[in-house]
Amino acid sequence: MSPDGGLSEERLARVIDAAHADDVVRQSPGGLDTVVTERGREYSGGQQQRLRLARALGLDPEILVLVEPASAVDAHSEAAIAERLTAERTGRTTAVLTTSPLLLAHTDHVLFVHEGRVTAQGTHAELLANVPDYAATVLRTMATEEIP
Repeated sequence: MSPDGGLSEERLARVIDAAHADDVVRQSPGGLDTVVTERGREYSGGQQQRLRLARALGLDPEILVLVEPASAVDAHSEAAIAERLTAERTGRTTAVLTTSPLLLAHTDHVLFVHEGRVTAQGTHAELLANVPDYAATVLRTMATEEIP
């Protein structure tokens, strides 16, 4: 942190990069000094989501819970976030509630919740290979036993 309690320039650059929000900052009229209106309505849904993620990462909590942190972004941004989020949160606990295969592929451990209960756990690759309901959910296809 800087002496005024804010993030250092280096840390700020890292969280903006991890949230893949550098283009949003560059396109904002005042750059990092831009005043964001209530709810950030001047930004698209994907831009808002990336700015919110940067803000959450900047807080650097010991435990961070993210719910669909890349649902409103394009595939390129989602892939960048998935890759960078892991590096940014190293050494701290991050729970990500998502069905995004890109995000799940970068996690250490996946819990598959079906009808309110954990029904399987392992790595993303293990669950894809061994749990048809998981594969159907993540790949947004029908489970093989449901195909007539």
